[in-house]
Amino acid sequence: MMQWLSIAALSLATSLVTVNAQVGNSTAPFPSSTYPNASSPDPQAADFTGPAFSPPFYPSPWGSGAGDWASAYERARAFVAQLTLLEKVNITTGVGWQSERCVGQTGSVPRLGFRSLCLQDSPLGVRFTDYNSAFPAGVNVAATWDRGLAYARGEAMGQEHRGKGVDIQLGPAAGPLGRAPASGRNWEGFSPDPALTGVLFAETIRGIQDAGVIACAKHFIVNEQEHFRQAPEAQGYGYNITDSLSSNVDDVTMHETYLWPFADAVRAGVGSIMCSYNQINNSYGCENSHILNYLLKGELDFQGFVLSDWQAQHSGVGSALAGMDMSMPGDTLFNTGASYWGTNLTVAILNGTVPEWRLDDMAVRIVAAWYYVGRDQSQVPINFDSWTLDTFGYQHYFAEEVYTLVNEHVDVRAEHSTLVRQIGSASTVLLKNNNSALPLTGREKFTAVFGYDAGGNPYGPNGCPDRGCDNGTLAMAWGSGTANFPYLVTPETAIQNEIVSNNGVFQSITDNYAGTQIQSLASQASVAIVFVNADSGEGFISVDGNEGDRQNLTFWQGGDVLIQNVSALCNNTIVVMHTVGPVLLGNYSENPNITAILWAGLPGEQSGNSIADILYGRVNPGAKLPFTLGASREDYGADLLYIPNNGTAAPQQPFTEGNFIDYRAFDQADITPVYEFGFGLSYTTFAYSNLRVNKLNVSAYTPTTGLTSAAPVLGNSTNDTTQYELPSNFSAIPFYIYPYLNSSDLEASANDSDYGLPESTYVPAGSQDGSPQPRLAASGAPGGNPELYDVLYQVEATITNNGSVPGDEVVQLYVSLGGPYDPKTVLRGFQRLSIQPNNSTTFHADITRRDISNWDTSAQNWVISSAPKTVYVGSSSRTLPLSATLS
Repeated sequence: MMQWLSIAALSLATSLVTVNAQVGNSTAPFPSSTYPNASSPDPQAADFTGPAFSPPFYPSPWGSGAGDWASAYERARAFVAQLTLLEKVNITTGVGWQSERCVGQTGSVPRLGFRSLCLQDSPLGVRFTDYNSAFPAGVNVAATWDRGLAYARGEAMGQEHRGKGVDIQLGPAAGPLGRAPASGRNWEGFSPDPALTGVLFAETIRGIQDAGVIACAKHFIVNEQEHFRQAPEAQGYGYNITDSLSSNVDDVTMHETYLWPFADAVRAGVGSIMCSYNQINNSYGCENSHILNYLLKGELDFQGFVLSDWQAQHSGVGSALAGMDMSMPGDTLFNTGASYWGTNLTVAILNGTVPEWRLDDMAVRIVAAWYYVGRDQSQVPINFDSWTLDTFGYQHYFAEEVYTLVNEHVDVRAEHSTLVRQIGSASTVLLKNNNSALPLTGREKFTAVFGYDAGGNPYGPNGCPDRGCDNGTLAMAWGSGTANFPYLVTPETAIQNEIVSNNGVFQSITDNYAGTQIQSLASQASVAIVFVNADSGEGFISVDGNEGDRQNLTFWQGGDVLIQNVSALCNNTIVVMHTVGPVLLGNYSENPNITAILWAGLPGEQSGNSIADILYGRVNPGAKLPFTLGASREDYGADLLYIPNNGTAAPQQPFTEGNFIDYRAFDQADITPVYEFGFGLSYTTFAYSNLRVNKLNVSAYTPTTGLTSAAPVLGNSTNDTTQYELPSNFSAIPFYIYPYLNSSDLEASANDSDYGLPESTYVPAGSQDGSPQPRLAASGAPGGNPELYDVLYQVEATITNNGSVPGDEVVQLYVSLGGPYDPKTVLRGFQRLSIQPNNSTTFHADITRRDISNWDTSAQNWVISSAPKTVYVGSSSRTLPLSATLS
């Protein structure tokens, strides 16, 4: 028997030295990552400072085919029933980093025609290939507040992945959600508001899967910073820690904030979910039985499969029993040829530490997702290679084996550039527009453009691997969540084209530090457009000392000095920001020489054309901020942990702010933001009137009861270990992960010094039990108890365009839950409406049971409290002219 179940990290040290500052312009006092006076009023969150403990939950729930999964499960069970033990292990285990052509590939079942599954980044396009689109980032989709555009982008990305032969797109992301504004990968997701994220997350998933590709919702869960996410990565930066960071979160906050969008993803039918690098309450994400078994597969009734983030698996038996279903990329560490699963999973089944029903469930979940999205109808051969753009190369890149055609350079872009451009403009937020400075006409006397961010990367748009630099205009941040640009239209090029087409005067300076030249040009310009940015990304790349996470919230490359120098000499200065999230704007909102400010995010390949469409009035801005722009870093309440605070053990990050992140924190502390969540101007104006609330007659909420069925057993493998040895005539690829035994002796095959320990020391109680299990009260269907989604109220309001041009207005619905520990208001609905001038239209939103419920930790269920509930409708979180009591 084998021991792979890792031991929980040590408790918090009892004595910690307080340091006043960590890094950047200012941060939360160490060792905390929550600012003083920003803790939640709920003692369950505020007092959740550790030592945190994640309660065990076993056995791992087996898929039932609930919801609309029944047909997929029926077919998957019939398929898996035909498989041998080795074949089942093969499709659950990756073959190793750089062993095949995708960033992750499983083994195959050749005798049944089931090919190796291809898993490929990213959440904004196909990574590591060519002839693909570079889509806007998730944060831009959030700024559109447009369900249709979220779906269209998902579908287009799915089509491109499908065209390259990808089975599983590693996206979209809702983790990080955006607890802290400086977190490096917030831009891959959508918004720090769970409701906004949940809707757009789900629409993206539907789009991807309607294109015939399995979506992967990631990173599950509370993966809210890059620092210390992986101990080896942190050691590479000089931090002396032996375990990864633990995000310590109370039960209420987990449900009401971080789990919320994943419930929407599961309800949308997502086929796979990626468990994260970090620990949750001192248990690693990919072997945390409470997170995977209880919350995800139990409470949310997730029917798809859980795959590990790359090198996020820390155990073999432990992760299998805790609910992980697929090991990625298969090796324990890249290119070692060693695996927690593969051979070792075969051993664990044969010696009984992992019951065969658990392996059957893993395989069924994987194959069911394959059928669920129609991969049996839409699969095409893999036609690219992640490790080279050359046409010919090694099929097994790291082993340098089988030289062959590896890249067919298939163009999968179709007409997606039109969609990219549309999303780019639809996500550009107009924050300031004094005296109708915008739109421009293109016939201004002298147009000047300034900033590194206006021009191109001197090395080319793909000149920095994984976009790991801040050279030229920022249209995509860095890390694995990227794609190669087929081209990049810069703002400088697009604006020049606009001016030249009108026979105007245009000049530009793309060196932020050319002080003399900048002053000379700014003094001549009738309109000056200044482009600035702020970048971030994944922790395996450090840019200018930013180890994935940003060190501060200021502009990069001297952007603030550039703005000040230009605006001092030109009284019609327009500032365009390409940023990954919130930045500090100083006095720019009040500076009279700065006549307009726009946030354009990370708009992808059509960046310049998208911003030109807004600047020159071809598109009327209708986007709204998906986050808050505050006056200081402290205003956000929560921040990152930049210094280990637990000796050499796992850094501890208590989420003592609870549900109070972003606008909820500003509201709770009564802090006035520079620009609030949901804010955005238009070239027209809108009026709100005639709020109507219709209460529906809905039956009372019924907790789920009863038992599940017993775990299906689809195989009964022989214990004759000689049947599982590597065939004598088999030519193995070096470093490739196989399911075969190395010897008929299981202990010799395992090659584990802990082999033979008593099961009681590492196999959790109940983890091997396949008998019927009690159903959780909050469960019942994918996404949770289906009655949570009963519509209790229908809300309508009249929205009127008072201007002279057509425009889009994002109408927002907020609810006050009324309890002493609740945020002032929480977003619960929205609708982007296109309205002709001097016309009105009707806003409609449903309020569900979940929308007005709180999580009850004792009942382990959602309840509607007796506190008075109020609904608000308006144009932002701080402009809510309509309100009504929910009776």
